[in-house]
Amino acid sequence: MFLSDTDTIPKKVLTADTLKNVEKQVLVGPDQGWDSHVMRVFTVGKDGYTPKHSHSWPHINYIISGEGILYVDGKEYPVKAGGTAFVPGGSEHQFRQKGDTDFSFICIVPKEGDV
Repeated sequence: MFLSDTDTIPKKVLTADTLKNVEKQVLVGPDQGWDSHVMRVFTVGKDGYTPKHSHSWPHINYIISGEGILYVDGKEYPVKAGGTAFVPGGSEHQFRQKGDTDFSFICIVPKEGDV
């Protein structure tokens, strides 16, 4: 069994030319006993965004806090706390923060998707 909370799980600041103001926490994955998938929390700060990218695996998202834009295959969708999204494999996608507060969401992917 694994038990923890987001206040104690380390945050990793992500750095690359393709993203801005993004932190990642791995909540549950193979190291915690879920061998096939990984559940992460991403926090996107003011004016931040994740990379615009695609990959073969799908992912499931749940918006924890704030507001943002989910870009999928050329279309933009507003998302906010309480919202959910399923992004199919092969879809080009990106999350962008909107508003004055941090934008946080859960993202669940197969373990090969946690790179």
